[in-house]
Amino acid sequence: MHKVDVVLGLQWGDEGKGKIVDVLAGRYGVVARFQGGPNAGHSLHFDGKSFVVRSIPSGIFREGSTNIVGNGVVLDPISFISECDSIREATGIQPEKKLVIGRKAHLILPTHRLLDAAREAAAGKGKIGSTLKGIGPCYSDKTGRNGVRVGDIELPDFKEKYQKLTAKHKEQLKDLGFTYEEKDLEEEKFFAAIERMKAFKFVDCEFFVDDVLKEQPILAEGAQGSMLDVDYGSYPFVTSSNTTAGGVCTGLGAAPSRIGKVYGIFKAYCTRVGSGPFPTELFDATGEELRRIGHEYGAVTGRPRRCGWIDLVALKYAVTLSGVTDLIMMKSDCLDTFDTIRACTSYIVDGKETDRFPFDISDGRVTPVYTDFPGWKTCLADIRKEEDLPEVFMNYVKFIENYLGTRISIISLGPDREATIERV
Repeated sequence: MHKVDVVLGLQWGDEGKGKIVDVLAGRYGVVARFQGGPNAGHSLHFDGKSFVVRSIPSGIFREGSTNIVGNGVVLDPISFISECDSIREATGIQPEKKLVIGRKAHLILPTHRLLDAAREAAAGKGKIGSTLKGIGPCYSDKTGRNGVRVGDIELPDFKEKYQKLTAKHKEQLKDLGFTYEEKDLEEEKFFAAIERMKAFKFVDCEFFVDDVLKEQPILAEGAQGSMLDVDYGSYPFVTSSNTTAGGVCTGLGAAPSRIGKVYGIFKAYCTRVGSGPFPTELFDATGEELRRIGHEYGAVTGRPRRCGWIDLVALKYAVTLSGVTDLIMMKSDCLDTFDTIRACTSYIVDGKETDRFPFDISDGRVTPVYTDFPGWKTCLADIRKEEDLPEVFMNYVKFIENYLGTRISIISLGPDREATIERV
């Protein structure tokens, strides 16, 4: 029996998972998404073109691949069909021939998006920075046992289930004092998208995955980052799903013993989008420079990302949570021009120093303690061999490996497939 190998983001998302899944996907015939929704944009760059995938696994671009949208994903039919059309138009790929969808995946209705906006508006200053894609309300209906699932599309009472849930949402919107127009319900677009989804193969994901593993391994692609995990992230400023390796088992129906390698991806610095604590955030010219050099803007929303130095305390916590076997370091080339590179190696929490991630990292409670490194002042972007990397940079790499207790097996030095050094 083969294994499910996993690619996870170890920070607050936007680590570069799309590129790495694309690089690794050539070794796997099957690539799966196991959680999240269309708020997660994975950017890929190859053959002089750029693509952003949201709900579709990044393996869709690899010839001969099969891609799975797993049960743990929440799927917006309108967004999903639009994404399929964009891929078809740009590449000629026919997603319905390369993609299967788990029947137990929940559907995002247009009223979920309205509820998302209503709740953020009601939260005022306490808002979590939602992308307003309806993700949270959809997961709320899932855990509240009210959701509509992909498999319901095949049943004769699908429309009745839709209408029942929509009616409930309209009452909630009324209670929140949120006004909307009839066109905002997008019912015509929604049902047109539902009809087109019928061209895809719906599968019982747990059985499909088990059958695949009898023949070949699967690469599971995480969305968002480990520090946004609903249970172990910076709660309540988190996403609504399990973004750590544990989410693979529930999101694909794979047994824990089926998990193989866990690739953990991190940037050589740190970013975060939306609200929530961020201990190493920089509010000065250095933070602005990191944003400019790293082009740190959301792949889906275009929102500017908050930037800061790498946080090794949070990173070690994420490595431990998911049992990371291989680290992948992204965007080191974005630090080429800095005289000094800083890494947070401990926190001061309530006057005491610790290297453990605390229960609460709310603003003002945590003060980062830094270790400084000399900058390498060398352009890394064109280097393709490990032996050509400057010693000062490799000292930084070795320090991170020693701190995290895990080897960095891949170093990415640019957005293209080729800008990747795999360490033997």
